[in-house]
Amino acid sequence: MRDFSADHRWLSLNTATVRKQGNFVEIVDACARHGVRAVSPWRDQVADVGLDRAVKAVKGAGLDLSGYCRGGMFVADAGHRQESRDDNRRAVDEAKALGAPCLVLVVGGLPQFSRPGSAPSKNLADAHRMVEEEIAYLLDYARKAGMPLALEPLHPMYAADRACVNTMRQALDICDRLDPAKSGALGLAVDVYHVYWDFELKAQIARAGRERILAFHVCDWLVPTRDLLLDRGMMGDGVADIPAIRALVEAQGFNGYVEVELLSNDWWSRPMDDVITTCLARFRSAV
Repeated sequence: MRDFSADHRWLSLNTATVRKQGNFVEIVDACARHGVRAVSPWRDQVADVGLDRAVKAVKGAGLDLSGYCRGGMFVADAGHRQESRDDNRRAVDEAKALGAPCLVLVVGGLPQFSRPGSAPSKNLADAHRMVEEEIAYLLDYARKAGMPLALEPLHPMYAADRACVNTMRQALDICDRLDPAKSGALGLAVDVYHVYWDFELKAQIARAGRERILAFHVCDWLVPTRDLLLDRGMMGDGVADIPAIRALVEAQGFNGYVEVELLSNDWWSRPMDDVITTCLARFRSAV
């Protein structure tokens, strides 16, 4: 297991962590000031400044990417299916232009939440089926572009609105059916916030192996959690055993950037430089 106590060279900042404090270019500038070597942009933040400007900012600052957030939201009614497919192909193209090592997929839940305007449904089994069909469809395009897809299982509290893929086992079953050769084209984004609770976590990380672990995200789970989406904790402030989970991931050979992704109304209310400084300190002490 790597020793992070002396420096933060393997930290990547997911740009959602400071999305309220500045635009994408301003975030990149702040990362450069603090010696952060990598970022993981969100599509809406890139769109806000324009893809060309975002690419220039990343290259100008000499930053790597640890991923690109996000493709997915696959579940839609028949009238919105093509919209979803077109949007996801654009996400692949953007990730490629930015030099991302993978496109993170948040698969969506019920259609009315995944693709607004879709006819309402309560059929999660149908959502599961559609997710796998649409990943298979996108995988063909992503392979040709040379862009790996990182399926991210989300905590079950998001099953209806954000992701009906909720466990490592479920995500790996999809990977094994669609990419049985473990070609590197399809794998997982392992996010501590979403999987720390999973009683099969150790076994499923071992099952994933290095071939399937494409990204590793960290933050903490606060007790109590005041907001189901926007109350993530800074590393060390919650109940997740982050170093233990990182040890499991690195035991499989993962040696890439560890991505700090902190969606938090609390941390969004603080100055960007203060948030980044705290991220660096906690990366050395609590990751």
